[in-house]
Amino acid sequence: MGPNVDKLFLELAGKPVVVHTWQVFAAARCVDEIIIVVRDGMQPVFEGLAKQFQIRSNFRLVVGGKERQDSVWNGLEAVSSDAGFVAIQDAARPCTSEALIEATLAAARETGAAVAAQPVTDTIKESADGKLVDRTLDRSKLWAVQTPQIFRLEILRCALSEVRLRNLMVTDDTAACELIGQPVRLVASTDPNPKVTRAEDLPYIEMLLRRGPASR
Repeated sequence: MGPNVDKLFLELAGKPVVVHTWQVFAAARCVDEIIIVVRDGMQPVFEGLAKQFQIRSNFRLVVGGKERQDSVWNGLEAVSSDAGFVAIQDAARPCTSEALIEATLAAARETGAAVAAQPVTDTIKESADGKLVDRTLDRSKLWAVQTPQIFRLEILRCALSEVRLRNLMVTDDTAACELIGQPVRLVASTDPNPKVTRAEDLPYIEMLLRRGPASR
C-alpha cells in the first residue's frame, strides 16, 4: 500500500476494512467472543470504532507481539477458559462469509484443525533466485490458504508452544500444526474471500462489499 498507509483503516463501502471483518464475526451465531490483537496505543481507536459502528459483541483488546505468532499467542492467553475452539482471522480479509466460518468450524470439530483455502488455478513456477525458472509445480496438489483458520484450543496451544520451544518462525498457524503432526482439513472457499494487500485490490473488494453476502 506504500509507506504510512494502514490498510485496516482504509474506507471501503462506507466503513474501514477492519470494521467489515469485525462485524462479520460479531454477527456470526457460532462466535461467542472476539479477541482483537492490536498495537499498543491503538486501544482507544478500536474502542471508538466499536462505539461508532455500534458493535456490541463480547470483545476484548489485547496487545500484539513482535511477530505474528507472538500476537496469536497473546490472543490465546486472553481467550475464555471454557472455549472449545478458536478461529484466527486476518483483519484485512473483510469478505469472509458467516457460511465459510461455520463450514470451517464444522471441519475443525471433526479433525481438530481446519483452514479455508482455494485450489490454485494458475501454473506455479519455482525459482531459487527469483529470476530463472527452476521447475513447474503440480498445481493439482496446491492450495492457497486463507482465513479463517479454526482449531481446538488445546491443539493450537500445543502447536504454538512447540514453535516457541524450537524458536521457529511460521507464516500461519496451520504450519505450527504440521510441526506436531496435527492433520488440518482444507475447506474450499467457493466464494471470493480476498485479502487487502495492494492498492489494486481495493476496487474489487469494495465491489464485493457493496454487493453484500449473497454475492460472496
